[in-house]
Amino acid sequence: MKFVIQRVTQAEVIIEEKVVGSIDQGFVVLIGVSNSDTKEIADKMIKKLVNLRIFEDEQGKTNLSLADVNGELMLISQFTLYANCKKGNRPSFIDAGAPDLANSLYEYIVEGCKNFIPKVATGEFGAMMKIGLVNEGPFTIVLDSDEL
Repeated sequence: MKFVIQRVTQAEVIIEEKVVGSIDQGFVVLIGVSNSDTKEIADKMIKKLVNLRIFEDEQGKTNLSLADVNGELMLISQFTLYANCKKGNRPSFIDAGAPDLANSLYEYIVEGCKNFIPKVATGEFGAMMKIGLVNEGPFTIVLDSDEL
């Protein structure tokens, strides 16, 4: 499982020219699922995500978590995080999770995050989306369950 986490001051997701979700200060998280991922792996990733301390405190140190700053989450399913570009110039997506598994784990992650963070916005699984965001810093972190 892979999470690409961007610290933002605002973000929105648009589907068919309609804003379907927006947040203010918080994280936009692109979520990639592989066929070997499980709910146990998702739980570990959720715990790491909601406890990341990447907001600045009074001294300018990254010591504060989402809860400390009343941060919000935007969670977007992103199968292209499992693109394999080793051979040729056209990416292969065979490492991405099958749609039923990926959607199930994505929904599980959304519900799991709601247990910790009051506002969780989402896109729509499988939809063509436009994501607009202001990345503060910029500050972007990649969490890979194989490395946790």
